[in-house]
Amino acid sequence: MNGSDFSAGVPEDWHVDPVSLGVPGVRRPDTDDEENPLAWQADSLCAQTDPEAFFPEKGGSTREAKKICTSCEVRAQCLEYALENDERFGIWGGLSERERRKLRKRA
Repeated sequence: MNGSDFSAGVPEDWHVDPVSLGVPGVRRPDTDDEENPLAWQADSLCAQTDPEAFFPEKGGSTREAKKICTSCEVRAQCLEYALENDERFGIWGGLSERERRKLRKRA
């Protein structure tokens, strides 16, 4: 098969828009964070993983969720959201509910 035979079989619409697929870290350039204050969630690593890891049962391990948070590029926005909205359950921004409560007391 030569190059011309191969290109003849490639459809013209072969490109798939990563935004329409919901690929994390890829947003439309015209996305305004003020218009959508939760736009950061599209880039969160937790959205790509098992949500149960971020909402462990009482006494359950938070290690897996916190490990994911350490490499998440929107960790600061996530923590800020949790603190502003008094999230009482789950791991947000790499901190447990107890850790967020301690943080609030120090502030």
